[in-house]
Parts: sequence; C-alpha cells; structure tokens
Amino acid sequence: QVQLVESGGGSVQAGGSLTLSCAASGYDYSFAFMAWFRQAPGKEREGVAAVYSSGGGYTFYADSVKGRFTISQDKAKNTAVLQMDSLKPEDTAMYYCAAKIVPDSRAWWVVAGYTYWGQGTQVTVSS
Repeated sequence: QVQLVESGGGSVQAGGSLTLSCAASGYDYSFAFMAWFRQAPGKEREGVAAVYSSGGGYTFYADSVKGRFTISQDKAKNTAVLQMDSLKPEDTAMYYCAAKIVPDSRAWWVVAGYTYWGQGTQVTVSS
C-alpha cells in the first residue's frame, strides 16, 4: 500500500524559510510526478510545485511561488522536498504531498490527477 508522509511544517515569520519533505513507502519504483499542493481555510486546494520525474526531472511552479520555492526529488529514495524561502503570510496553509505513477494529459496542478496523497503538514507564516 502506497503511503506518503509529509514533515517539516511549522511556524515562521515573514521572510523566513522552511523545508518540507515527503517520504513515500509501499512502492519500489519512481513516481511519474510528485507534487506539493496547499489549502488555506475556506479556499480550494491549489498546486504549488511539481517535478516530472519520468520527464527528465522537469519542474513546475505556481506563479505565486516562482523564485521563492524549489522542489526537488530523490528518485532512489522516492522522496520530494520543497524548499520554501522568503515566506509570506499568504503562504499560510496546510501543505500536501501528492504523487502519481503514470503521467496523463491533465495539467500538473489538477488535484484529480493525483492518485496518492499525504495527510498534510501545517505551515504558518506570521507578519
């Protein structure tokens, strides 16, 4: 059974940094896509960043985080890391790791395109 477990959330002041990690278990091969999503209270879940592992490691970012967040993947360990710098109060949300085994035609930020999800880790940025 595939499981994704996030870690690294917490509270930080604006301008600070946090590193989120996603560890996968129950699957012995590399996921086609690993991604990070976030959901703030009262808002829909939105894509933050993704790495297209079977596509040469190409990365995708939401416009709101470009230049501040960096996603990386360790294929051998099936982990994904989200380095978040220059954090802003509007980055406050529950952050979720997601993964899919087979790439499809849906855009990387489509929630329904991912088969596996973690339980989430809270990120709070104070001003």
